[in-house]
Amino acid sequence: MSDLVSIELRPQGERLEVRRGTPLREVLFAYGVEFPCGGRGRCRRCRVKVLSGSLPPTPEERSVLAPEELADGWRLSCRALAQSDLALEVAQWEAPILADDSPFEFMPGEGCGVAVDLGTTTLVAQLLDLKSGAVLGVRSGLNPQAGYGADIMSRIQVGLSAEGGRKLGELIRSGIGRLIQDMLPAARDPIGRVVIVGNTAMHHLFCGVDVEPLSHVPFETARDGLMTFRAAELGWRIAGDPRVEFLPCLGGFVGSDILAGMLATRMHESSELLGLIDLGTNGEIVFGTRERILCASTAAGPAFEGGRIKMGMQAATGAISEVSVVEGQLRCRVLGGAAPRGICGSGLVDAVAAGLELGLISPAGRLCSGESCFTVCPPVALTQRDVRELQLAKGAIAAGVRMVLDLLGASAGDVQRLYLAGAFGNYVNRASARRIGLIQFPEEQVQPAGNTALLGAKLALFGTPFEHVRQRVEHLSLAADPRFQEIYVEEMAFP
Repeated sequence: MSDLVSIELRPQGERLEVRRGTPLREVLFAYGVEFPCGGRGRCRRCRVKVLSGSLPPTPEERSVLAPEELADGWRLSCRALAQSDLALEVAQWEAPILADDSPFEFMPGEGCGVAVDLGTTTLVAQLLDLKSGAVLGVRSGLNPQAGYGADIMSRIQVGLSAEGGRKLGELIRSGIGRLIQDMLPAARDPIGRVVIVGNTAMHHLFCGVDVEPLSHVPFETARDGLMTFRAAELGWRIAGDPRVEFLPCLGGFVGSDILAGMLATRMHESSELLGLIDLGTNGEIVFGTRERILCASTAAGPAFEGGRIKMGMQAATGAISEVSVVEGQLRCRVLGGAAPRGICGSGLVDAVAAGLELGLISPAGRLCSGESCFTVCPPVALTQRDVRELQLAKGAIAAGVRMVLDLLGASAGDVQRLYLAGAFGNYVNRASARRIGLIQFPEEQVQPAGNTALLGAKLALFGTPFEHVRQRVEHLSLAADPRFQEIYVEEMAFP
């Protein structure tokens, strides 16, 4: 018997050869299969359909999938091993990844440099000519750690073991290394420096720092300063062995992506009160002026990225991304022009906002019809639990914003501009976000800001000082504040 088995992926037409017994999750992520629960067999999002070959259902699958689904060939790929030749039906990734082409002021330097935004879900790298500021190359991709869970806490749980931490570190280092390697032919001069920004968990995992302090209250960092390496230390073969810098964190779960965002928005230079929020599984919040800056983070959960939503998915082909009310009826936009197969975060916010407008959802979050769900666009429907998940997410963000502003002695009306960072912040409908109480600011004050993390990384690459900005930021630990739970409960209700 051969040690290799063949896996055919349809409709992609890809054929892979892997060693017999290889876990499917190790090979399928790059082809559109999501693993939000980190391979625990709970979320159903990693389903694939067996078209030919043998893949007997496991006890876990029998407890999660309906008998008719099993009979139709559906399996949880996170629990399956490739023991024989298989043909699988797999959805293909077409998720948008946010880069940056914003103009910025800089002092010319020598050679080339690379700026990297290391996100929980996606990676973006840009190669720049430090003399002219020209972008010579852009590469993006999915964070290869995602096979171990879609959210930060899933990764941290894996990273608590020495083997898990080593594996996650190797995955992300090699992933970024490949992006840089792909851009090398476009470099006009040697690369002298690489600057990386990311949230605290990504900082620790990339740098080999112990994540244990991040796994429990009060969620402190083991080491949050600037971390420097040589490319060769990371296994990167780059001529001249350039210096690699991972910018410092601000405290708790507020990482260098927010420090970079502050550089991009120039909050530290502003006489007016500005805000920056990165809406995601971990909501990072910062408000301030040149006089005082306060930041915090709050565990919003994965609802904004489609996680823990029965028919939730990433913003990929087949996802309902927009929902509006037209003449009393729901009208939906589906990414890729395909048939709907799920709903992403922006579509979820729109759908609940529309449900509130139509009286289908009460301010308390209950489905008014008495039914177990309401249909958005067949076959996609939202359940009572889905609405609750969004309430939990939006309540956490709204409570965090309220507490930070309270400590600054300010209110929403005092904020001159609120920047929304990250992919979700740039795609969410501001009117819908306001309708559900996620962003309680006038629409004209709210501005999608693009990829501020990448822009800030580029500014640091060109020499914009960041350490003095970091030292001026005060970090608020919401988990340690006894008022947080009370305010959180208040903010869960819809306006």
